[in-house]
Amino acid sequence: MTKAHQFIDNMIYFIFPFKIDRKCTLPTIELNLAQLQLDFKDLLDPIESLIDRSINELCTDFFEALPCIYESLIKDAQLFVDFDPAAKSRESVILYYPGFYAISVYRLSHRLFELKIPYIPRMISEYAHSKTGIDIHPGALIGEHFFIDHGTGIVIGETTIIGNNVKIYQGVTLGAASVDKRMKGRKRHPTLEDNVIVYSGSTILGGDTIVGHDTVIGGNVWLTRSVPPYSLVYHESKVVIRDNKNFVAPDNFVI
Repeated sequence: MTKAHQFIDNMIYFIFPFKIDRKCTLPTIELNLAQLQLDFKDLLDPIESLIDRSINELCTDFFEALPCIYESLIKDAQLFVDFDPAAKSRESVILYYPGFYAISVYRLSHRLFELKIPYIPRMISEYAHSKTGIDIHPGALIGEHFFIDHGTGIVIGETTIIGNNVKIYQGVTLGAASVDKRMKGRKRHPTLEDNVIVYSGSTILGGDTIVGHDTVIGGNVWLTRSVPPYSLVYHESKVVIRDNKNFVAPDNFVI
């Protein structure tokens, strides 16, 4: 495990100490904070020449943002509880939901991205990707009360904008309509406004694609154009149910 990977896990343990120590005391918290600040500076030391500001300034700005990040994560965890009948409590969501872990890493790595720290945000996001199967670029802008159910196979691109109270299921891609180096620095990924739900397997592409607020995107939808608020977008397919007696499937063979 690299220093960056260890650092982000330790950050999450610091924000939610009950994940590893239910008897954590104030002196222990203060000691852990001091150690994390040292680890942060050590992490940035090899890339100091690539950073415009001092490491001490960046350290201060990053750790001063932790209360806001904590508040956002509590709101995210509460949405899991409010929406998912399997979620028993915020604590259970924080302890073992992979979607919440991916969101936690995103919110921390996004702050590093905002501070224009090179390399580290992507190293951290790819670590979460490897652990959860959820790929959230740290440059994406994601509002409050964000919910990921199951999550495996989700891709959220760098210039994606997601509003508040948005719910996304496994296998969803919020991507670019094409891969072109000339698109660097331009908005390439879609915008999801407030209260949008995107069900599993759907693909939404393009920087000009806006999904209006309070819209539901059904499963397995391929969407490359904007839809107005309060829309229901779904893929229509035919499901056939028939008697299986005396029916030999064309692929019923043995190799």
